[in-house]
Amino acid sequence: MPKPPPGRRVVVGAEDAGSRLDAWLSRLEEIGSRRRARLWLERGKIFLNEREASVADTGRLLNSDDVVTVWADRPGSAAKVPRELTAARASLRIAYQDQHLLIADKPAGVLVEPLPRAQGKDAAARGQAGSRPAAEVTMLDLVADHLRAHPARSPRVVHRIDRDTSGLVVFALTAPAWVHLKRQFARRTARRRYLAVIEGNPEAQGTWRDTLAWRPESLRQTTARPDDPRAREAILSYRVVERFREAALIEVDLLTGRRNQIRVQAALRGHPVVGERIYRRRRTATPGHRPSTSGRRDRSRDDRPLPFGRQALHAASLTFIHPVTGQSLTVTSPLPEDMKKLLESLRSRR
Repeated sequence: MPKPPPGRRVVVGAEDAGSRLDAWLSRLEEIGSRRRARLWLERGKIFLNEREASVADTGRLLNSDDVVTVWADRPGSAAKVPRELTAARASLRIAYQDQHLLIADKPAGVLVEPLPRAQGKDAAARGQAGSRPAAEVTMLDLVADHLRAHPARSPRVVHRIDRDTSGLVVFALTAPAWVHLKRQFARRTARRRYLAVIEGNPEAQGTWRDTLAWRPESLRQTTARPDDPRAREAILSYRVVERFREAALIEVDLLTGRRNQIRVQAALRGHPVVGERIYRRRRTATPGHRPSTSGRRDRSRDDRPLPFGRQALHAASLTFIHPVTGQSLTVTSPLPEDMKKLLESLRSRR
């Protein structure tokens, strides 16, 4: 009689009879998704009734009392680490980690996760930031690689920041933590604070409210009428931290989480984020909306942007309730070197 394979043995219950193998595997904590289930089938980590399963068994319907063995650390089953991933490992900075969640300090120029295929093609065709070459490594890739020694922990993206924005990004390491954290971000109870350098001389503090709509055909956020089915409310509050001759450093509390929100709302008021390439010219405002023209705003500024290699925007602080301990957790990130140098340059010209 052949020796049973090592690993965790799970007996299929009557309530799961008739389930597809990949769907059933995705509910196991150490797997967590159908994509990962398929990968583990490809790598020989799954046995069904003591027989090694394969990708051909993905859609197999399970019977009550079937025995599934998960051999997570089977020798030789680890994925080959791509050369690009090995080279990018040094860029991963962990701001906080425990067995439930991980907060990474993302450098500018890196996607949080791969774009949907169609969106990536559209962005590449337009030459926009956000297109992903086939070999490009994302933060999700780096975090998953970091966790290779802990196969029971599968990173899930909780929220995103723009590719050319630096700063803090949260990944859940278990399904319950992901649900809990996503709920906090959806209900706006998680506090997100950014630092941005914007052009011009804004008022000392304020709240910006707009109605925006994401336009997938152009991959841009635009102002919208309230009756537009894609319209969403966008709210943030800000205060000026430091003024310069032609720009200001502001601290932003993001109260909603729309794509490109800070960049769009700043540009709408004639104060685009330094380094902004997409949202520069003033958009046509919705009825009743009057962009601020406070201070010494030069209307020709849109055509004379301050030089900077990316938008000067940094996710500097996150505060939320830990999904397991119930305690408030605050994590901060210092300004990256490129934004520090930008501020030094602006101070020297003041």
